[in-house]
Amino acid sequence: MGTQKPRILPWLVSQLDQGQLEGVAWLDESRTRFRIPWKHGLRQDAQLEDFGIFQAWAEASGAYTPGKDKPDLPTWKRNFRSALNRKEALRLAEDHSKDPHDPHKIYEFVTSGVGDLSEPDTSLDTSGRYSTSDIQEDILEKLLSDMDLAPDGGPSSLTMAPENPPQLLLSPNLDVPAPCPKPGPPENPLKQLLVSEEDWEFEVTVFYRGCQVFQQTVFCPGGLRLVGSEAGDRTLPGQPIRLPDPAASLTDRGVTGYVQRVLSCLGGGLALWRAGQWLCAQRLGHCHVYWAVGEELLPNSGHRPDGEVPKDREGGVFNMGPFIADLIAFIEGSRRSPRYTLWFCVGQSWPQDQPWIKRLVMVKVVPMCLRALLDMARVGGASSLENTVDLHISNSHPLSLTSDQYKAYLQDLVEDMDF
Repeated sequence: MGTQKPRILPWLVSQLDQGQLEGVAWLDESRTRFRIPWKHGLRQDAQLEDFGIFQAWAEASGAYTPGKDKPDLPTWKRNFRSALNRKEALRLAEDHSKDPHDPHKIYEFVTSGVGDLSEPDTSLDTSGRYSTSDIQEDILEKLLSDMDLAPDGGPSSLTMAPENPPQLLLSPNLDVPAPCPKPGPPENPLKQLLVSEEDWEFEVTVFYRGCQVFQQTVFCPGGLRLVGSEAGDRTLPGQPIRLPDPAASLTDRGVTGYVQRVLSCLGGGLALWRAGQWLCAQRLGHCHVYWAVGEELLPNSGHRPDGEVPKDREGGVFNMGPFIADLIAFIEGSRRSPRYTLWFCVGQSWPQDQPWIKRLVMVKVVPMCLRALLDMARVGGASSLENTVDLHISNSHPLSLTSDQYKAYLQDLVEDMDF
């Protein structure tokens, strides 16, 4: 029999009783509520002590050996959280992980107390064999320990660590060994949608003086570049999308000339790409560009722009973290539907005090997967979702989920991506 691995709840109770880990403590005399520090790894004030409970469990469960394995803070946190979430005797009572001064979570036992959880569990039944539930937990723990997560704050790409060569089984009818596939862990389908670069599809719509002159939906794994009448420098990254010649769609020669001047100043173009949970933009020419997140039908033209696209550096223009959080709140009926449409005003100041249709060049960019997520939440009326809802975009397989499953997957995204 191999080395006995501790069970998470008895081990956690012993850590709480000892009180040696920073911020890990009981909150009541009955020992039913306790707090766990939950600080984001990218915070400037983050210290190794803030992740002590996660490292301690990684060491106790055998997933991390100091001096041998490379420290992996986000994986430690995820594995610890996943282990707690699988326990019916425990629930998350309060989530203060976004508290700027004291980020933490409060858990509580749903039973009358910790009882015999503080005693070591040998995981053996009366016949001396491991119980079925313990074997299942060991399998889940092993699968979780095999996961390779990106660092906190980076792209939330969930991949499997390199596998050993597959074992071979002899087919009853053939002498040639057939590979026996290794079962993988269950995956959050929404994460696959957001992380897979092949699923990042953008709908680009161009307006000249309020008149729609172009609309195209494109797959852009490496991002896109809006370029003028010339194709631009093809050595630059991103798929070039050529804006149409205004002479082909405009009748006013004066307006046509001004639009052509704007397009000629685009140079290398306006670049837009995904970097983790962010959409970033940068202008590669002399033409100034202002941006805002607005409605699909109208830009946020009644207010100031959200920012100007920088020239010499990349700038974040959309954060998926708040979008997912607002989408959960929308499903719960506590706020309006989140915005996800990017509007760019090219070559002129943002139309703050004038109708946007007076601007020479306006470009609308819609990330199709974000539209699909919102459409899914709207089925049945968001907060009153009761039926199975379907998620489908052109480059993905249809996905059917109940409203509870959809909300749970969204919450899992927030946790995993550490927004």
